Amino acid sequence: MKATVRNYHARMQRVLDYIDRHLDEDLDLEAVSHVAAFSKFHFHRQFVATFGLSLHRYVQLARMKHASRRLAWNDAESVTDIAMDAGYEAPDAFARAFRQRFGQSPSSFRKSPDWAPWIAAFGPLDNARNKLMQIIFGRDDVTIRDVPPMPVAMIEHRGDRAMLGTTIERFKTWCKARGLSPESGRPSLMVFRSERCPANPADYSMDLCVGTDQPVETNDQGMRAGVIPGGRCAVLRYPGNTNDLEPAALYLYRDWLPDSGEEVRDFPIYCQRRLALAPDASTPEVFVELFLPLK
Repeated sequence: MKATVRNYHARMQRVLDYIDRHLDEDLDLEAVSHVAAFSKFHFHRQFVATFGLSLHRYVQLARMKHASRRLAWNDAESVTDIAMDAGYEAPDAFARAFRQRFGQSPSSFRKSPDWAPWIAAFGPLDNARNKLMQIIFGRDDVTIRDVPPMPVAMIEHRGDRAMLGTTIERFKTWCKARGLSPESGRPSLMVFRSERCPANPADYSMDLCVGTDQPVETNDQGMRAGVIPGGRCAVLRYPGNTNDLEPAALYLYRDWLPDSGEEVRDFPIYCQRRLALAPDASTPEVFVELFLPLK
């Protein structure tokens, strides 16, 4: 990376660090642009171009994430104090925004958090932060495992990736109706049967799967029974919640595989998204494991 680009990224990273440390203060355009040493007249467009979010939206999400963590961490803190620190003038305005984003009131979240909407709500924030963080993989990041076969319920997506969202919604609706959503602890997998961006968009192909030992009948939603075959796999863990695993897949195929002496098995590369809550953590962390089947 050229020195000028590194410098630019460092200035933007300085902005994110400043926002994290001053969430309960006034984070207007002038103050934040000063931290980056950019002109306030252009900084808004620079921020959006870099992170894909406006400064206001980014700060709003960062404050709400911090507020939700405080709700989960400390029962002694009042909702009113948390709401004020998050930039809301009244607790009821905070409660409305909280419910709209997570589907729960602050008090309900404090008692029994529903983590699936929480994770989805902060996807744009996680994606924005990852734009400046290049993950560099090494051999120590890859393990070889003997993976047992897994019966799954699956739906196939064939065709333009732009329509994938419709398939995902059908899949999620079916899973939720049967208690098989990811927050239930069931493994959620994607089998990549084509490139992420094939030359012909109509050639895009992938399977959405959820692990289950329940019988699955073929239905008009497109769900059917399937099996992820067992066997040896090279497994690469990707920290964080991402839908772009191309850098990880590229490392496995271009760097790890030629150097390993291994040969691939006749089954596509696939991933499994996991939700983990450490004993000392108040909010869950999401990570993705990429599986490259080996002979």
